[in-house]
Amino acid sequence: MEQGKQGVMVAKLMPQQQNPIEQLQARFKELEAGFRAWLAKQSLPVEAAVVTATSAAQGAAIGGFMGTLTNDVSSSMPTPPPQAASLNPQAMASFKQAQALAGGPLVQARNFAVMTGVNAGISCVMKRLRGKEDVQSSMVAAFGSGAMFSLVSGMGGPNLAANAVTSGLFFALVQGGLFQLGKKFSQPPTEDIFYSKTRSMLNNLGLQNYEKNFKKGLLTDTTLPLLTDSALRDVKIPPGPRLLILDHIQRDPEIKDNRRGSGR
Repeated sequence: MEQGKQGVMVAKLMPQQQNPIEQLQARFKELEAGFRAWLAKQSLPVEAAVVTATSAAQGAAIGGFMGTLTNDVSSSMPTPPPQAASLNPQAMASFKQAQALAGGPLVQARNFAVMTGVNAGISCVMKRLRGKEDVQSSMVAAFGSGAMFSLVSGMGGPNLAANAVTSGLFFALVQGGLFQLGKKFSQPPTEDIFYSKTRSMLNNLGLQNYEKNFKKGLLTDTTLPLLTDSALRDVKIPPGPRLLILDHIQRDPEIKDNRRGSGR
């Protein structure tokens, strides 16, 4: 009996082992939240440079991986004779475009890095300047991405400027259509309109997981200027996220104006 009781006591005293995958996921979320909070406090040039670099690195990794899954078709393409360009310039331009799109891992990594990096950088700048993400900002970013892709990939042919503009317009139209289509099929519920500013704030801080806490406490957008540490504590938000939220509210000029208007 005594040995059985001792076994039970030892089992209670031993800490429960957590799943290592869950620990890694939690750690990654903490790092991501800290990085986003730091990035939101930086100047526009710094934020744009960091976003462009990180997105380009991700695009290069994806492009390089995709390039390893496909055969390097460009190596098997026959090299046209030098006189072919003078005989048929249009055919020569088409051949160069095919070569640009049929490269191996390094070529695909470069192309994807340019597309994703330029798109993310322009989107970041447009969001800071306009304070929102809409179809116009999305199309401007896609135009820049398409134009740079055309120039870097070498698929411009004899007229680089004209082909860059054409590629940019094509990318912009496709992106604009996809944006509107996604907006149409992903309309938020009616009650979410009361938490649009709150959701945007939490996403910028990397704290989107706490949106449900705001909704449970009925802390809508109109209550943002009135938020205090005790109010956030009442909805069971931890100390770290509370500090980030309160610091953001103090720095946001629009919320500051609402706070003055409410007499705080």
